Amino acid sequence: MHEVNELLDVDDPAWPLLLQELSGADIPVEVLPGDAETGRASLLQLQVSARSYLGGIVLNCGGLVVDSGWLRIFGSPPDTNAQGLLGLAEVNAMPSTFDPAWRPAAGLVVAHDVLGGVFALNGGNPREAGRPGEPGEILYFAPDALAWEALGAGHSAWLSWILSGGLQEFYGGLRWAGWRTEVSALTGRQGLSFFPPLWSAEGRQDLLATSRRAVPMGELLGLSRDSCLQFDDADPGFLGVA
Repeated sequence: MHEVNELLDVDDPAWPLLLQELSGADIPVEVLPGDAETGRASLLQLQVSARSYLGGIVLNCGGLVVDSGWLRIFGSPPDTNAQGLLGLAEVNAMPSTFDPAWRPAAGLVVAHDVLGGVFALNGGNPREAGRPGEPGEILYFAPDALAWEALGAGHSAWLSWILSGGLQEFYGGLRWAGWRTEVSALTGRQGLSFFPPLWSAEGRQDLLATSRRAVPMGELLGLSRDSCLQFDDADPGFLGVA
């Protein structure tokens, strides 16, 4: 177990390197102001150092709003953040004071997208949690498939892939003409609910023809869980507090 100063005082912190990547990103990314006290507490609870991209984000910013708000990567925002973006600690229901026994149940939720998709960092025993992939690998809960998918990369590689434009291909069939205008109007705590739903054949056939409305992200995640239980009797597990 490391003390917070051990996690902070590293020779090669990731944040300067990450700032370079952010400045050259192929997509628009807004870096939100963070809360230093929350960042230090989260770093200690997660037991990750400032030399990791995860530690760099948690320690130095309130989160990343990517591609006009399509993707929200969680950091440590102040309570009064204007974007209304959730913090990593809040999303993962981390204890209010350091608890050495606490671990993310199945994995650490690091981002939500506007569709209700969830990016999570696999825990130490994915098989026991009923999830694919290897420990430390990024997974995606796909709202159009109602299932977890292993992405074959750790957190730092995943983030670099996003900043180099990986989202365009990843979401190729899930974007519609005018999506950016709709998405940019949402708050950081909202997503888009589709009817017919994304997992239906009708919904995938013509996204522009679907009915879309802004809903609280918690409602969107709850709908996904209910659909999983209804169709496959399979609980997707923790998708984050929203």
